[in-house]
Amino acid sequence: MLPSIVAVGTIPLPPNSNCASLQRRRNTSPSSSQHHTITLLRRCKTIQELHQIHAKILKTGHSQDPHLLFKLLHHCSTLNSIDYAFKLFETIQAPDVYHYTALICGSIVSGHSDACFRLFFRLLEGQIMPDLVVISYVLKACGIELSMEEGRQVHGHALKLGVGNERLVSMRLIEFYGKCGVFGDAEKVFDGMPQRDAVATTILISCYSDWSFIEKARTLFDNVGDKDTACWTAMINGLVENGMTSAALELFREMQGEKVPPNEVTVVCVLSACSQLGALELGRWIHSYVGRFGIKRNTYVGSTLVDMYSKCGSLEEAKKVFDEMPNKDVVSYNSMIAGLALNGRSREAAELFKQMIDRGLSPNHITFVGVLNACSHGGLVELGYEIFESMTKVFSVEPRIEHYGCMVDLLGRVGRLDEAYEFIGRMRIQPDHVIWGTLLNACKMHRNLDLAEKVAEILMKSDAADSGTYVLLSNVYASFGKWSEAVGIRSKMKDHGIQKEPGCSSIEVDNEVHEFLLGDIEHPRRDEIYQKLEELSDALKLEGYSPEKQVVLQDIEEDEKEWALSIHSERLAICYGLISTKPMATIRVVNNLRVCNDCHSLIKFISKITGRRIVLRDRNRFHHFEDGFCSCGDYW
Repeated sequence: MLPSIVAVGTIPLPPNSNCASLQRRRNTSPSSSQHHTITLLRRCKTIQELHQIHAKILKTGHSQDPHLLFKLLHHCSTLNSIDYAFKLFETIQAPDVYHYTALICGSIVSGHSDACFRLFFRLLEGQIMPDLVVISYVLKACGIELSMEEGRQVHGHALKLGVGNERLVSMRLIEFYGKCGVFGDAEKVFDGMPQRDAVATTILISCYSDWSFIEKARTLFDNVGDKDTACWTAMINGLVENGMTSAALELFREMQGEKVPPNEVTVVCVLSACSQLGALELGRWIHSYVGRFGIKRNTYVGSTLVDMYSKCGSLEEAKKVFDEMPNKDVVSYNSMIAGLALNGRSREAAELFKQMIDRGLSPNHITFVGVLNACSHGGLVELGYEIFESMTKVFSVEPRIEHYGCMVDLLGRVGRLDEAYEFIGRMRIQPDHVIWGTLLNACKMHRNLDLAEKVAEILMKSDAADSGTYVLLSNVYASFGKWSEAVGIRSKMKDHGIQKEPGCSSIEVDNEVHEFLLGDIEHPRRDEIYQKLEELSDALKLEGYSPEKQVVLQDIEEDEKEWALSIHSERLAICYGLISTKPMATIRVVNNLRVCNDCHSLIKFISKITGRRIVLRDRNRFHHFEDGFCSCGDYW
């Protein structure tokens, strides 16, 4: 998983451990008493110690010393105690622009950006003259909160003060308008800059990418003369975030060709692309690259490596990276728990969750998604209920829609459909089409037509239904032989301009990713692939394989159903793997949809007659096929 890439294409805040950029603006030399107190603050590690230092300042009669107050305000934000900072601020008799700046900066760092507007307008009401630094921070907050009206007001004040064209303010304005999607104004500011350097361009590239204007981002990127690491990284990240993973990897290769050194953020972006494509060999190469070129291996890089190996089906390597991490945080544990869940190691994921808590780390909402998914994949109903209830009772984490979704999926998979329906009725938040779709899929799996029709009626009334919802509805009707209803749903899709996501499977061979669609005939080795498919068909029938034609949800002849099954994209990818890799080599395939029952059965047979280990990642989880068996135990 990607960390927040706000550093790409944005102007960084001062590091929490140092407020040098604000300090330089004061141009004051501390007295010996101040110097001693500042030394104590530098050594301060907890909010309790900060309280003691503040008490000492009060006792020595320096409660209104502007320099010490400024330092105290800043240190509150480094200790994630913004509430104390606000209380402290209210005691200042004559706050100046530096105190306001420290508090506004701290509010952004601690995730309370909405407070910045009130502070800025209070500053103006107090007849305090804002400077370009405080204006840049408030514009930063406006971009985070997508507060168009407030941002325009701050822009107006910047122009009145004559700092609207200053480089720092201009870049913040580009970022603000870009994040809000007002690209006319963002481009106007950008075009008006006397020097449009790589930093300003990177900001605009990131904003275009965030709004999926990837062609505009790429055009702008291609026109930059001297691209630095941040610029390359922003474009790679934009491609990854917009699902163009192959293009992202190709751009990374271009970056290497240009001799531009990547940093840890670049590595995280590229590893994320490898995760999505299942490009294990390239991921391994990136891992070795990190070690060879001294790229900082922080918790994000380590966690992303764990995520990459897990999503490429190499859980052993994921666990090795995790075990070797010197400082494991919540993000690290989240990656490993999710990886175990994805690969069917449900009880191991639950055990790691317990280990994390025993170490004194507090789980967050991502942790609970991972461990509840593990319970769902393993059918661990009682444990799932126990963990779900502990969210609010023990850890004060309010369940989100995805946590409810995990529980509905868990109950649905084990066939407790009525219980799942009642659980949805007790939800504290409005169920969405994904929740109902999960239950509908369970009804299809367990052949409960009555409940399926009840859920289908709810979904049809939902304005938020997407292409996946319509396809699922159509498939449910088809699975029960209700062909006219299925056709009706498909007609509604057509009327609404909704298109079904095509099935696509990818396989990495010799560091190159090959993608296949249903019945693909574009691959240069297509003749060999289909020949191998025919050879397998004969061998599989001798082994006892019989096509499960009922999974073909189309009203067509029986022989047509068998052909429709035989050209599924994952089969073509596996056949390509068989003809292009060494005997006994593991074949790893990534599929963007859920594997059908027939393909699952067939791949078990293929693993048996070829002696190959086949690792398939579908939309839901990993399947490790070996000697005619699957790691999921036919429960998925």
